[in-house]
Amino acid sequence: MADFKELNETLKALSGDLERVNSDLTKKAEDAMSEVKNFGDMTQATKGEVDKLITSQTEVAGKVETLIARLEDVERKSERRGERADKPRSVGAQLIDNETVKGMKSSDLQAGQTINIPVKNALLSSGVAEGVVEPQRLPGIDQMPRQRLFIRDLIASGRTTSPAIFWVQQSGFVNNAAVVPEGVRKPESTITFDTKITPVVTIAHIFKASKQILDDFAQLQSTVDAEMRFGLAYAEEQEILFGAGGATNIEGIVPQASAYVPAFEPESRTRIDDIRLAILQAQLARLPSTGIVLHHMDWAGIELTKDSTGGYILANPLALAGPTLWGLPVVATEVPEFEGEFLVGAFSSGAQFFTREDANVVIATTNADDFEHNKITIRCEERGALAVKRPEAFVTGPFGAAVAP
Repeated sequence: MADFKELNETLKALSGDLERVNSDLTKKAEDAMSEVKNFGDMTQATKGEVDKLITSQTEVAGKVETLIARLEDVERKSERRGERADKPRSVGAQLIDNETVKGMKSSDLQAGQTINIPVKNALLSSGVAEGVVEPQRLPGIDQMPRQRLFIRDLIASGRTTSPAIFWVQQSGFVNNAAVVPEGVRKPESTITFDTKITPVVTIAHIFKASKQILDDFAQLQSTVDAEMRFGLAYAEEQEILFGAGGATNIEGIVPQASAYVPAFEPESRTRIDDIRLAILQAQLARLPSTGIVLHHMDWAGIELTKDSTGGYILANPLALAGPTLWGLPVVATEVPEFEGEFLVGAFSSGAQFFTREDANVVIATTNADDFEHNKITIRCEERGALAVKRPEAFVTGPFGAAVAP
């Protein structure tokens, strides 16, 4: 019995350690994602801390599993030895061992006869002190599936302190440069510009929660923060790609991009050929592409493309490789409207996202009737503006588009 209590107390302590490690790992993962977005990679210090936390998580989880196995073994051995003298016995067990019942035949029992059996130390649920029987605690929190977001990694970043961005967009360039004989007037080239004003827009959502549950479970609060930031990033991803513009929306890249018109028809044309021809179209506009955006379905189809011998052209099922095509990074999105289409462009020079207010999470208890209901309102929002400086730097269209006449 003493061994069982000691193991149970140790298990409680280790479960608390595992919960703290999971919470620290979640917070450090958020810091790592922020560094990747801002600087392109994690710092060595952050990598070291993440590796250390993962190692610690694995060690503690292993100890928890070992202790659970030992507890189960102790219980099995106790059952084989029989009930302990000090263990409360059930009413059924006391009934069977009662001397009156043992010496009684079924024919001796008369109709309506009752037998009074004193019940000693019967174990009732109401008599069990709180905490004696603990519910099983499963580590971690089951979360909704996520899409990995990389579109902001392709676009140049900037900051602003204004409610709108005033900028100049190059709308045309006629190059008349030529060899000029001595004494002859030099040819004139023309560059045309348009002035643009892009308003800063707000992307936000709120979440209602019980004050007690977030106070009692620190890990749950960090999960809510992470999920709300992810939801914000997902909405931002769609706005950057397909935003309709105006005072309340981002003017997205796809509505402003040039239509895909392949320069020629290659033999046995595939989706891989279409991507290369779109890269060529951007190159002919003197704006070399730096990235590709595809729907997950189309990217999976491209990766599964095989040669005449049945071997994969791009993918290697036995190796882990980054998503790249024609030397450019591929961003896979799950926006349904984008299936069957693609976007190729000079993301680093053709567009820039200006942050007015970084994504932040704010908690309040004075919204509506939250105070009297002991609830809290969590708000997550960010403010920013997208400037597509060179629309011709981007090429978009469906796979299999008609060749230029």
